[in-house]
Amino acid sequence: MERRSLGAAALAVGAVGLGCMPMSWAYDASRQRGDDALRAVHAALDAGVQVLDTADMYGPFTNELLLGRALKGRRSEAFVSTKCGLLVGDQHIVANGRPGYVRRACDASLRRLQTDVIDLYQLHRADPEVPVEETWGAMAELVAAGKVRALGLCAIGARASRRPGARLHDGTIRQLERVQQVFPVSAVQAELSVWSPQALESLLPWCAARGVGFLAAMPLGNGYLTGTLTPGQGFEPEDLRARHPRFTAEMMAANQPVVVGLRRVAERHGATPAQVALAWALRQGPQVVPVPGTKRERWAVENAEAAGLALTAQDLAELDRLPPARESWD
Repeated sequence: MERRSLGAAALAVGAVGLGCMPMSWAYDASRQRGDDALRAVHAALDAGVQVLDTADMYGPFTNELLLGRALKGRRSEAFVSTKCGLLVGDQHIVANGRPGYVRRACDASLRRLQTDVIDLYQLHRADPEVPVEETWGAMAELVAAGKVRALGLCAIGARASRRPGARLHDGTIRQLERVQQVFPVSAVQAELSVWSPQALESLLPWCAARGVGFLAAMPLGNGYLTGTLTPGQGFEPEDLRARHPRFTAEMMAANQPVVVGLRRVAERHGATPAQVALAWALRQGPQVVPVPGTKRERWAVENAEAAGLALTAQDLAELDRLPPARESWD
């Protein structure tokens, strides 16, 4: 894969990134092995992946610590993206957008990542008790201080700020319009995949019209679109999928036509369903960077190779006809 320059203002690299969340958080404990995750990051870098996406809440903190270890001697090869704004407590997660907290959180992330600058600093969620402009202003100060190169915003949850008749991302777009008045948004992160294409309706066009990069979260449907999961297989208690309605045996069985469609296209190209799903995301716009999560070297390399998969107009039309997923992410 061709290596491209790491621009701080845009993410239009036309390649697959690496989401680091499951390396030490959210999936089952038996698969959270640090050495495996380190090898996966190194393999991804070797394969041409540049965008590495994490957050201070993942672990909490363990993801950033792991990424700091992985990037020793290789920092210049990576575009490092992390997030602030969410605090993990005992069985709960709360937002904190106070300017003082944002400054402390950035300094802590820099230490854990063992770097002197964060390429993209994202607001994970706005604090309902703090005007988002105040939070964003504190983040902009970090850019002025040279601690951060660019700012990004994560889409709000599907059930948050929904109004009758509103589209899924209307609330996120309202936030984006507000913070743009304070400091430019360089990237937006939201779920985008063949079974969750809602961002194509309004959020991705908003980004495209303004030259804003788009990090496509969960492009593999948290593993479901790889075709490696079996309905009713069960998950360990620590795995977020054990509690999510899309991963019940009933819903996994109901959504099998999506996997069948991916596999049919993959067979025509000698590829895997995961590579087809990632190639589809890449075809949605030059500023789209899918960030699939993995902790295994094999999958990291396979995912990176999806950037070289050229889907045809027939392939894309066939994928666009796949049924939408039953039960949606929040």
